Amino acid sequence: MPFQQGSARTRQRTVLLVGIVVLLAALVLAVVLASVLTHEKQEVSPQMLKWKDRGTTKNLQELVLGRCYNYVTARYPELGDKDCLKIWESLKHAFIYKNPCNITSEDYQPLMELASHPIPCNKSLFWSKTNDLAHRYTKSNQNFLTLEDTLLGYMADRVSWCGDPSAPGINYESCPKRSECESNPSSVFWKMASKM
Repeated sequence: MPFQQGSARTRQRTVLLVGIVVLLAALVLAVVLASVLTHEKQEVSPQMLKWKDRGTTKNLQELVLGRCYNYVTARYPELGDKDCLKIWESLKHAFIYKNPCNITSEDYQPLMELASHPIPCNKSLFWSKTNDLAHRYTKSNQNFLTLEDTLLGYMADRVSWCGDPSAPGINYESCPKRSECESNPSSVFWKMASKM
């Protein structure tokens, strides 16, 4: 019987050793697979698109919200019912994580509805490539408004933004010029805003 006891102990030790070896092998395999898979994901992730114009304005959210609150509280308090946070969210959703050459008027439609307000008839002054002249004229002659005198124009004046399909969804490095693609965030925005 002592021989059978020794044999049983040896068998238990062998099974235990084999179990430990299998667990270690599985652990090593799991670590190797995890390392390979994460490395492949990093290589596959797309890089930020490159364009010729300046990128999204730094602190865009704070700038847009600040201008919106200033417009509806200080400049035109009669518009106080505008929800600046919803307006910002609507602007952000129009371009974030999107290819900046595939922006449509539908992307901006919710923003246009949230930020619209009455503009007096026969007071609009449209300009193209005459920014300084048009704004000097409207300052000296209070009978006209430029697009930048509206809520949408006031918030977006001299600000740029565009998205990117890859994280973080906003391209702070570069945005497309109109010559690179006509359906870019800025061109579509100003076209829509001018129709308000």
